[in-house]
Amino acid sequence: MLRRRLNRLLNNDERRVDSRTIFVGHRSGSPNDAIIPAKFCDNRIVSSKYTVWNFLPKNLFEQFRRIANFYFLIIFLVQVIVDTPTSPVTSGLPLFFVITVTAIKQGYEDWLRHKADKEVNTYPVTVLEDGRRIRKESEKIKVGDVVEVEEDETFPCDLILLQSSREDATCFVTTASLDGESNHKSHYTVSDIERDLESLNATIECEQPQPDLYKFVGRMHIYKNDQEPVVRSLGPENLLLKGATLKNTQKIYGVAVYTGMETKMALNYQGKSQKRSAVEKSINAFLIVYLCILVSKALVCTTLKYVWQSKPGQDEPWYNQKTQREKDTNIYLKMFTDFLSFMVLFNFIIPVSMYVTVEMQKFLGSFFIAWDKDFYDPEIKEGALVNTSDLNEELGQVEYVFTDKTGTLTQNNMEFIECCIDGFQYKHRDGSAEMDGFCVPDGPVSKPQQKAGREKEELFLRALCLCHTVQVKESTDQNDDQIDGLVADGEVSLQDQRGFIASSPDEVALVKGAMRYGFTFLGLESKNMKIRNSNNDIEMYELLHVLNFDPVRRRMSVIVRAKSGETLLFCKGADSSIFPRVRQEEVERTRTHVERNATEGYRTLCVAFKYLSAEEYRQADEGLREARLALQEREEKLMAVYNQLETGMSLIGATAVEDRLQEEAAETMEALQGAGMKIWVLTGDKMETAKSTCYACRLFQRNTELLELTVRTLEDGGKRREERLHDLLNEYHKKTVQDAPPFKGGVTRSWSCASQDYGFIIDGATLSMVLNSSSESSSHCYKNLFLQICQNCTAVLCCRMAPLQKAQIVKMVKNSKGSPITLSIGDGANDVSMILEAHVGIGIKGKEGRQAVRNSDYAIPKLKHLKKLLLAHGHLYYVRIAHLVQYFFYKNLCFILPQFLYQFFCGYSQQPLYDAAYLTMYNICFTSMPILAYSLFEQHVPMEVLLDNATLYREIAKNAMLRWGPFLYWTVLGVFHGLVFFFGVRYLFTNPALQDNGQVFGNWSYGTIVFTILVFTVTLTLALDTRHWTWINHFVIWGSLAFYVFFSFFWGGIIWPFLSQQRLYFVFANMLSSVSAWLVIILLILVSLLPEILLMLFRKRRGPNARQQNMVESGTGDTQSPRSSARPLLMRTFSDESSTVI
Repeated sequence: MLRRRLNRLLNNDERRVDSRTIFVGHRSGSPNDAIIPAKFCDNRIVSSKYTVWNFLPKNLFEQFRRIANFYFLIIFLVQVIVDTPTSPVTSGLPLFFVITVTAIKQGYEDWLRHKADKEVNTYPVTVLEDGRRIRKESEKIKVGDVVEVEEDETFPCDLILLQSSREDATCFVTTASLDGESNHKSHYTVSDIERDLESLNATIECEQPQPDLYKFVGRMHIYKNDQEPVVRSLGPENLLLKGATLKNTQKIYGVAVYTGMETKMALNYQGKSQKRSAVEKSINAFLIVYLCILVSKALVCTTLKYVWQSKPGQDEPWYNQKTQREKDTNIYLKMFTDFLSFMVLFNFIIPVSMYVTVEMQKFLGSFFIAWDKDFYDPEIKEGALVNTSDLNEELGQVEYVFTDKTGTLTQNNMEFIECCIDGFQYKHRDGSAEMDGFCVPDGPVSKPQQKAGREKEELFLRALCLCHTVQVKESTDQNDDQIDGLVADGEVSLQDQRGFIASSPDEVALVKGAMRYGFTFLGLESKNMKIRNSNNDIEMYELLHVLNFDPVRRRMSVIVRAKSGETLLFCKGADSSIFPRVRQEEVERTRTHVERNATEGYRTLCVAFKYLSAEEYRQADEGLREARLALQEREEKLMAVYNQLETGMSLIGATAVEDRLQEEAAETMEALQGAGMKIWVLTGDKMETAKSTCYACRLFQRNTELLELTVRTLEDGGKRREERLHDLLNEYHKKTVQDAPPFKGGVTRSWSCASQDYGFIIDGATLSMVLNSSSESSSHCYKNLFLQICQNCTAVLCCRMAPLQKAQIVKMVKNSKGSPITLSIGDGANDVSMILEAHVGIGIKGKEGRQAVRNSDYAIPKLKHLKKLLLAHGHLYYVRIAHLVQYFFYKNLCFILPQFLYQFFCGYSQQPLYDAAYLTMYNICFTSMPILAYSLFEQHVPMEVLLDNATLYREIAKNAMLRWGPFLYWTVLGVFHGLVFFFGVRYLFTNPALQDNGQVFGNWSYGTIVFTILVFTVTLTLALDTRHWTWINHFVIWGSLAFYVFFSFFWGGIIWPFLSQQRLYFVFANMLSSVSAWLVIILLILVSLLPEILLMLFRKRRGPNARQQNMVESGTGDTQSPRSSARPLLMRTFSDESSTVI
């Protein structure tokens, strides 16, 4: 025992600072070792954010961290502390409404989380304790407990698989609730585990909890009597994740290693980094402008007040007299107090309710994507998914689209087409196998016409049957949705119909391809791979090691032992990964086939093998076992052993698998380019295959001049790579940028009618040289040249990309001059990095799992749905929210400008023009619902027209509707309306006898008339801008006006006992009893709306322009009313109106 401890201490054992030790079943590993209990968290899941005790303070703290809420809180406190002209209720009630609505929403959502947590935490589970099966609640599971899980139950925590009811010591699970993958995944028990778990003495050393679902590093020490402990490596294949479900396995036992909030599922609760839209940035910029206007108004009024009072005989008005103590206050303190009072009086220029309205618009508007039936895919029986509603409007601003190829542009539905064995071609088409022009019946490949030797052919087919991680699932149910596909070719009998379970469709296609030529993979039984050869003989191979595929090596291998005792290594991978590792004299004939297949758009893989001597295998086995037992740098150590093993191989042949284009992929790419977007294809595939796909998708046209910057072009010319890179970049830059014909500013080359279109191609190795040059100055120069070249090309293809390189490209473009809006779309785990990096991330619900979907902002079933998502939904989302923002600032400027002007006629006494009830209700009730309905339902152009005319997308590009031009227009319109309201009423009030009884209107009647004109004008202005009327629009617009009238009668028609003074008592009724007041209201509303009405009549009289006429003639514009406009009214500036698209 002492020797064992010394060995563990002295023999280069790793330090365990980043690991945990777990005692299986809470028993010490060795009889002489004492248990030192470690403190681990319990198995309670807490996804909720609040408790009963901390909800109020925590929620208020979070809400007041928002600048707008904090600003209005300060205004409210000023009203409470300082003697201000308006009641604290005027700002307190709207703030209370906003805070309350948000708190109720967040509280309800958290209550649902509490409810879900309770259901999970109280779920009954079975735990083995002292030989007994005990039922307990899930939250009471502790690390080290041995848990029993039965079929179709979910795992209550993260478990290491100890025992399975299956004879092959495996179990099947589905992880749909974790990553959306519904296919069965196989997991393996730890070898050398005794059947009687009560007698198991073992400890587990594993890494500390981390959120990566697909990574786990650990090892298990199994103690048997006084023998040396047996050490077994633990990896992801041994770990059963909480939330996954046990399938096709009667029962398993596992030991808890991570519980509660330390499980991988819980660690993945944390959200992605917050993305901010361009609209939000514009709102903040406009807020700063209006804050400056607010401060300026307060300063002007404060200054003029003291200038006016400095004149002899001028003092505070009689109704605003100060006490002697107030008069004796320091002059500067009085000025500061007055400044604060004016700030409070004019603070309504800042729209407090805009934030709530914007959030509601984004939240409710996102349902239109989820409800869109055009996004429903009958194949997967799913529609679109919205993971975040904060970026809806960003869908209408995309300038760059970065797309993956496999599974995104293509279907990721692999079909074995042909293969090459020892340089000879073998085709399989429509039930026949064809070799070098000779067609032979489908079946065994040993036919007289074969060119390759029989031994090479069988070796190649054995490699296809053995070099994979495919699992066979026997099934009689052909509708089993967990099976990747049933094979029932002529040579396979009915009882041999089988489903293949694999992580990649490529592997299933290759195994099926081998079946067509007579070699059938029958499955894995107790570490023995069973295949049936072309003579219907069963062959058994012991599976010794699997060298898993990874995107860096771009290959995978297996080491097997035949019954004859020979040890073989079979390897398959990309040609760039295999060719350098085989004898070069074998490469050339195969390279020709590979390049031809790639040119035809097929996915190619090369297959190689080598024999391992007993000594070579012994060294390899020791190296692999040692690396797999490492807790630190396990992946690096495994990589070193893999690279050492996969050298000196013999090339057998290559395969060609077809991956067809997605439905309407070409039409979608063409439409996006027509909308002015630049398309970049980022793929890990080889250049020739990707280039063919780009031609098929119409990203490259036949007249497109391709500029290639790859390892091949760098090696031409006889110069050093660095020098050649410098020369090519300068040459391409001169061609695309310096010598290019000029085009209109603000229009990219892909939008223009340039005489020559360019396409750019770069591979991963060359991109590394561009981004990571040895010289820092050169790297910066190369990066700028590369970016400028790409920005002047119609399409860019980046091939042989690693996932990190995809993200680097997106980041480089995103941070370039002008900060263009970027969108990344992909379907696999290798696309997650670029999806997270882009402004908008789109996941495709494809066949490579759901990691891309989980990490995306939006998810769609097929690429073709991207067209409508951007050109229709994105366009309308942006128009709606842009109008909402501009309209909010406009209506608040209309609201507060008369209040400001009134100070010039009341001695700057801070006398409010409107009653406190109107100040409070204006933004909350009278004007908020119409703009919310508009921002949800408006369609200034029908969706069909937007889809048929992709160029309409350009008109709103680069945040066109929230630039300073439209902002200035709305500001001038607000000033015009405010001047008309105030001075129009004042001019008409020059007649002192306006009421029927001969009395004159007072201050509150004056303010009420101004307010009535204000409410009707801003609401009718929105009505005139509405192009798409629904019953909801009618209801909220006319209902809001009716509610204002009803409220004014009700508020002024009753004596309210809780009010110290009732300023509006019978004011509204008296006002409407006057014919003069009616005339004033109607006349000033018409004067205010006159510019809008005249412009509408002018447009209608002028008739459709050339573009509209073409749309109507082509049948695309028949649903558009004469008033429909591709550039809504809010786009109007002081530029020539005739240049707009009507």
